[in-house]
Amino acid sequence: MVITKRGLVLGATAVVLTTVAITGVGIHSQGQAFFRESPKELVDEVWQIIDRQYVDGTFNQSDWQTVRKQYLSRAYTKQEDAYKAIREMLGKLDDPYTRFMDPEEFKSLQVDTSGELIGIGIQIAQDEKTKKLTVISPIEDTPAAKAGLIAKDIIVKIDGKDTKGMDVNQAVSLIRGQPGTSVRLTIERNSRQKDYQIKRARIELHPVRYSYQKAPTGGVGYIRLNQFSANAAAEMRDAIKDLEKKQVAGYILDLRSNPGGLLFSSVEIAQMWLNDGTIVSTVDRQGKKDIEKSDHHALTNKPLVVLVDGGSASASEILSGALQDNDRAVLVGTKTFGKGLVQSVQRLGDGSGLAVTIAKYFTPSGRDINKSGIVPDVRLELSDTQKEALIRDRTKIGTSVDPQYAKALAVLNQEIASKRSPRAESLRR
Repeated sequence: MVITKRGLVLGATAVVLTTVAITGVGIHSQGQAFFRESPKELVDEVWQIIDRQYVDGTFNQSDWQTVRKQYLSRAYTKQEDAYKAIREMLGKLDDPYTRFMDPEEFKSLQVDTSGELIGIGIQIAQDEKTKKLTVISPIEDTPAAKAGLIAKDIIVKIDGKDTKGMDVNQAVSLIRGQPGTSVRLTIERNSRQKDYQIKRARIELHPVRYSYQKAPTGGVGYIRLNQFSANAAAEMRDAIKDLEKKQVAGYILDLRSNPGGLLFSSVEIAQMWLNDGTIVSTVDRQGKKDIEKSDHHALTNKPLVVLVDGGSASASEILSGALQDNDRAVLVGTKTFGKGLVQSVQRLGDGSGLAVTIAKYFTPSGRDINKSGIVPDVRLELSDTQKEALIRDRTKIGTSVDPQYAKALAVLNQEIASKRSPRAESLRR
């Protein structure tokens, strides 16, 4: 691909409900931004980007040239008119991941040098089938998580305003606000509705946390990765190296409720676990394939179990899919979210932004997981009550009272025992 790996975003679908974006959104700049005085030029700029880069060369079976003529024949007196027209134009693609952001909305996706966010801490998208606003996942240890929101929750009202027909940008503008203020979300879950009053706050994000835990077969390294941000790979490397020094016998990598992030981050982390093999392939609309492979510098070859669930999306699915297809890890939990598309996030001339779906990605075996997700090797569903308990008290995640972790530990102990006993391994297979 012409676009650099650092310009590829695997979580652009997930809008972070904060006034400042999660670190490492992966903006692919077109050069120095300059103000375009003509709103019509902005409309044409967006059209040109879609025409060159959009993954579907049929543009959702629409005549894209005619679309250009239609929108450039209009008179635009102010930028807001252009913004409205652009969103209308992009709606013809019927792609919730390709979206326009006005300058204020675009600021919410830019890197904050302090590494601090202001918001409630959820990531949302418009469901491709139902068009309903859906929670991809709450960010760990944020107001949304503590309130009890979970992946797949449907936002039906925001401060009493019905979200039917509302796009993601509109929802973001309603949910965002100053720290200390509150927003009321009406959530639908299992056909039941419930109101959540959530106070906005300043949020510090740390993508990796880890611990050494004792087990019957020896020490276990537990690593929880909650986002593929720009510094996630460095933190993952430090965690593995420290746990290797402590001579753990195996690892549990927790990707539950991890909504994704940067492509290069998922590739770098996969290389820490995989000594050989393909990690992921991306294919653009011309059919050009870009393959990412192991660099033969894995940090460990010890047994590995990966925890996934319905909130594990995009970059999480690349990593878990690579480990599963290469027989490097056993996946435990529930089916993943199912997002196999890549976005490029670009700055436009007047300071606004555009997220464009530019490619599809496939696991090493060639699986297209978009909308279907990855099915774990060992399935274990949690009840909503169990999910809420873990989200409200993060200290319970990755402990014996976490049912999925307990199952992962049991599987890992079997894997460790099998590796120590070649005969037991041959019998198991």
